[in-house]
Amino acid sequence: MQSGLYVSLSSQMALEKRLNTIADNMANVNTTGFRATEVKFDEMVANTKNKLNTKVAFVSQGNDYLNEGNGELQHTGNMLDFAIKGDAWFALDTPAGRVLTRDGRFTIKDTGELVSIRGYPVLDAGGAPIQLNTKGGEPAVGTDGIIYQADRQVASLGLFEADISKGYLRYENSGIMTTDQPRAVVDRFNIGVEQGYLENSNVNAMREITQLIEVNRAFESVSSLMRDSEDSFKEAVQTLGGSR
Repeated sequence: MQSGLYVSLSSQMALEKRLNTIADNMANVNTTGFRATEVKFDEMVANTKNKLNTKVAFVSQGNDYLNEGNGELQHTGNMLDFAIKGDAWFALDTPAGRVLTRDGRFTIKDTGELVSIRGYPVLDAGGAPIQLNTKGGEPAVGTDGIIYQADRQVASLGLFEADISKGYLRYENSGIMTTDQPRAVVDRFNIGVEQGYLENSNVNAMREITQLIEVNRAFESVSSLMRDSEDSFKEAVQTLGGSR
């Protein structure tokens, strides 16, 4: 009987984690370049057995992973807005270290440095900050990320990839810091840059709302089961104790 309570408790903890990820996804449904968080749950079988000599299965707390689907591209016409086609990331130099992002809202400082909307330097494929000519006119960027000013190549946008399954941490808005060392993407025909576009969040609001309803129902069901189990346990104790 107590095993049932423990299983129910593990289910509630898992549902709470999924509820938190849904709330975070919904809060970032309009965040440029944001990739939704998903949770994978595994079954854990306890080493001990109950009185019926059967193993007890618990729900793990779940492991986070990023939904790698691309968001829709939105045309802005801004020459300093960029979107990535394919599975790659821009890289920023931040106080916390190198951060990957798909938020391509960039600006040029008075010094000519290309920076993110938060003021972090944008890196080229070699990991160096991108420097432009402040008097060279508007930059033109090809699908390969090469930056031209006045028809002259002056720099190139770095595109990076990393094995996110090895672990990551969120960094502001749509940024992530990966456990795996990011690597520059070179000569990949299926990855490119679109100038004048931004990538919308890949969060599917309707899907998240549907899952929110399902999680709430499951949480209520588990809570009801725990109350019933607790009442049955109390009745059993009272009966064995001779108080009834």
